[in-house]
Amino acid sequence: MSEPNPLKSKGFHPFGDLIGFEFTELKKGYSQCVLKIDKNHFNPHKTVHGGVMYSMADTGMGGALYSLLEKDELCATVELKITYFKPVREGTIICNTKVIHRGKSFGVLESEIINGEILVSKAYGTFSIFKVKKE
Repeated sequence: MSEPNPLKSKGFHPFGDLIGFEFTELKKGYSQCVLKIDKNHFNPHKTVHGGVMYSMADTGMGGALYSLLEKDELCATVELKITYFKPVREGTIICNTKVIHRGKSFGVLESEIINGEILVSKAYGTFSIFKVKKE
């Protein structure tokens, strides 16, 4: 990927903008995104909704894999499994993602989400890699 990564641009990922997380690091095969928790991220139990962490992992995986794609390639989530270890009630959550395998037609990735020093969830995902169709 020779061009600057657009994932840091406001408006490139409207859903990420809605939730409020941002990429703080993007490099070959790795991404980091951060979210400062507020009450709008809570479920009825006043803890961060699992979907917020799932979305961070999914988007972080896309960002990490995007860094390894050629100009004529795109990627899409095929499956993602996440395990939640601890509830989050305050502070900031950080999602660190790395590419475990980048093949010709798929990639396998791993995300860890931490709150302070505590591992609160871990996710594994498989992404399809495909060529952009020319019109």
